[in-house]
Amino acid sequence: MSDRRRFVSAADVARRAGVSRSAVSRAFTPGAQVSATARERILAAAEELGYRVNRLAQTLHQARSDLVGVVGGNLGNPYISAQLDALSAGLHARGLQCLLMNSAQGGAADLARLLDYRVRTVVLLSGAAPDDLIRLCASNGARMVLINRPAPPKGTLADLIQADSTQGGRQAAERLIAAGCRDVAVVISGSRTSAKTERAEAFEAEMARHGIPVTRWAEGPNRYETGCAAARALLARRGLDGIFGVTDELALGVLNTARAELGRSVPGDLSVIGFDDAPVSGWASHRLTTIRQSLDALTRATLEAVDRPAEAASTCEHIPVTLVERDSVA
Repeated sequence: MSDRRRFVSAADVARRAGVSRSAVSRAFTPGAQVSATARERILAAAEELGYRVNRLAQTLHQARSDLVGVVGGNLGNPYISAQLDALSAGLHARGLQCLLMNSAQGGAADLARLLDYRVRTVVLLSGAAPDDLIRLCASNGARMVLINRPAPPKGTLADLIQADSTQGGRQAAERLIAAGCRDVAVVISGSRTSAKTERAEAFEAEMARHGIPVTRWAEGPNRYETGCAAARALLARRGLDGIFGVTDELALGVLNTARAELGRSVPGDLSVIGFDDAPVSGWASHRLTTIRQSLDALTRATLEAVDRPAEAASTCEHIPVTLVERDSVA
């Protein structure tokens, strides 16, 4: 009886095909020399046995692997989910494989395990890059791609991709001012990443320039439920007429709680604006006015960074933002 508890090996194929182990290796290595007759027998044996090439083992002999480590927390966030979908599709089209790690489930030591798999690049979707991970990537020639994250220490081999958070926060303020809002709040959550903070600060600065007071809600994780909690607390007092959620997930929590639970008319009684333009924000049930950071532009810039040679100089690309008008702001 055959042992079904292990993978079929190249040695198994060699025995079935009546060839050497090295002949099997050459048959599955592009450009390697093996006779047509031997190749035919090897491929037939591999098909019969269900053999698959051990790509991890091949990686050990290559200058750069085809694995790209992608690190992110809050993977249920609508924008991050769309970002992962687009990025993984783009990597697949390039013949690269995505190795996903949920940073919410572990620390720097767990993230460093990506390098055990010889990843060519580490794409960090959320959270500041741990110093240990930066050091290990530099030591092993793996590039880092940081998206909407703080710049790493000088000399780090890392590409920065940043949406214009300052301009986005300013645009959100300008739109609420144009809607006649005079008592507003910004919901930032307790995570306070650099991008979220920049959006909130730019929003507050623009409002201050017009003499409009701003209440800041900075509690809880960056999740839909935090937006719900913020709406309940902020709308308990009278007069608040505009809320900026620094992510669409937060803004959608505010929007739906105000409408469905608190009986507020949006945009009649309250104007709500978000930041991201996650696909869900345009659904007919939401129609959230938001600041768009182009998913296409972000994905293109990320893939270009992944394509760069390991020794190429670091780059910084800024993604422009645009206001998307929908029904949550009058």
